[in-house]
Amino acid sequence: MTNMIMLDGLAMSLDDAFDRAFQLVRSNRFSESENIYRRILETSPDSPRALHALGVVAYRQGKQHQAVSMILRALEIKPDFADAYNNLGNIYKDQGNSEGAIECYTKALEINEKHPQAHNNLGVILLDRGEPKEALECFDKALAIWPDYAEAHMHRGNALVNLERIDESVESYEHAIRLRPDYAMAHFNFGIALKKKGDCSEAVCRYRTALGINPDYTEARMNLGNALVSQGLVKEGVDEYRRVLSRDSEHYGIHSNILFTMNYLAEATAETLYIESLRWAEAYEKPRTVKIRPHGNDLSVNRRLRVGYVSPDFRKHSVSYFCVPLFAAHHRHDIELFCYGEVTKPDMTTARIEKLADVWVNTVGMTDGDLVERIRQDRIDILVDLAGHTAKNRLTVFAEKPAPVQVTWLGYPGTTGLSAIDYRLSDDIADPPDESGYHSEEIIRLPGGFLCYEPPENSPPISPPPCVEGHGITFGSFNNPAKITLDVLNLWASILSAIPASRLILKSHCFSDEATCLRYFKPFEEFNIEPGRVEFLPAEYATRDHLALYGRVDISLDPFPYNGTTTTCESLWMGAPVITLRGERHAGRVGAGILSRLGLDSLIAGNKDEYLRIAERLSADIDYLTRMRSNLRRMLAESPLCDAEGFARRIETAYRDIWKRWCEKNTEQLTRET
Repeated sequence: MTNMIMLDGLAMSLDDAFDRAFQLVRSNRFSESENIYRRILETSPDSPRALHALGVVAYRQGKQHQAVSMILRALEIKPDFADAYNNLGNIYKDQGNSEGAIECYTKALEINEKHPQAHNNLGVILLDRGEPKEALECFDKALAIWPDYAEAHMHRGNALVNLERIDESVESYEHAIRLRPDYAMAHFNFGIALKKKGDCSEAVCRYRTALGINPDYTEARMNLGNALVSQGLVKEGVDEYRRVLSRDSEHYGIHSNILFTMNYLAEATAETLYIESLRWAEAYEKPRTVKIRPHGNDLSVNRRLRVGYVSPDFRKHSVSYFCVPLFAAHHRHDIELFCYGEVTKPDMTTARIEKLADVWVNTVGMTDGDLVERIRQDRIDILVDLAGHTAKNRLTVFAEKPAPVQVTWLGYPGTTGLSAIDYRLSDDIADPPDESGYHSEEIIRLPGGFLCYEPPENSPPISPPPCVEGHGITFGSFNNPAKITLDVLNLWASILSAIPASRLILKSHCFSDEATCLRYFKPFEEFNIEPGRVEFLPAEYATRDHLALYGRVDISLDPFPYNGTTTTCESLWMGAPVITLRGERHAGRVGAGILSRLGLDSLIAGNKDEYLRIAERLSADIDYLTRMRSNLRRMLAESPLCDAEGFARRIETAYRDIWKRWCEKNTEQLTRET
């Protein structure tokens, strides 16, 4: 084998040729680098280094099959080629073959235990598989070999975030950025960690920095929108979502984000939301209708029904407070319960739902086609969506109609817009019969309401109302700040202005952020409310600690036009009455529905003036607040909202009715065809 080749008419050593080709690869000049490697192979046909390099170039060009072939040839010649195993692992990882990737990284490390890239890449795979502790060990090994390895510092930060060691992750991200100031992905992941800490303002800055480095960074723009919405900057967040959609019109998830976030806006009407949902269906459902196939389900009306529930929220989440009691109360001689869970981080609630289900299916990583086929194989009769247009929904699966009857319930406060979803479960307060024009589904109004609440088992005892200590009335709202619009803040400021010595406690994750707190306080400042009368609290993650904070609240205030649901039930359970404003669409009527089930119509306002008058009336009646403190938990427990057995009967009656309709329709169709 000669050590020289001719290149551009000049004699060049093999090492110099490799160096030149490598520099071309770094500049993304792949065709030129490929020509050099092929010239090397003409001189040295069995050069594993050149074969491996050609494989890497093919991989960088998206030619994965060719890349694998080249690298495998290199490994046949040089079985102890650690770099080749490492890069083959990268290709397998991109192909979704995590087991093959792990095998390659492990082989590379058997050959060279001081291979930092192999340690790092193995850690990335383990982190993707939900093994952050093991991944962290890999990143630490990589950094022990190469302390200035920016990628390993960043991935180490990701592992620490997964382990809920957020403060430690900050140091890793800062180290990665010191090494590579233009490392867009490090800025992006740093933003995620900061948002988890509640530092939304700094998270926004990090996302903007990532976008300044890479304007096409879709995930950074999406997360920027999410962070802005979390700060209550809803319109700004929607603008960012629309920028993503303008670049990627096929991104149905971001279009769902737009729809969901529009519910926070006062100017969004039932009609505008309906029109936007139809746009979603036109873009993402219509192309999938060609895949709809006939269903061969048994047409027996009274047999046991196979009911499937689809959700990303089978975990500690508001949705689970309302679906778990139904699952526990379902009558198993009538219903066979299937749960399809898109849960990336299972917890104790997930484990409980798995036990309640007759069949549990983990849908994480399943393509739409795979999930459609699984649902068809399970012969589901009624498929129930619990997410609507919320995050990680599987509405594109519903678009292919894998079950003969499809229903949406609970997770989203309005129509999905999908023609493939036949029914939406609601009630006559959230969706009155005389105002039912703006929805694509047929509404089934459940008597007694569409909610069934399960209070937490570890609830703290109820304490006396704080006002009895003579310190004035304390109002509170523990709702998502995105629901607390400027209109809401102005009304609440007017309440504090009208009721001397009254206070307001607001609690949410992003109230750890000083800039967010200052912005939320500004309307109160304009009403000359002293700063000490409004208290901002960060989120409490332990349920018992969160509920105990209601011991500091005399009266809860419900936001509008998007009411609370879980927060309202929690407040009532802890003895604090809730004032709500009946709105013009489903999201703004949930509070009225909850209170009416307890006979508390006197707490439902028809307009802002009445909302203020109710607050003044309650504040002046300490005896009433004291009685309510003692009675509300019992009233809620005895109401239809906590009657899981009765709710299960009502919803199962609805399921049986819509199943009967489908059977009768298809029996008639079969009769006509024969």
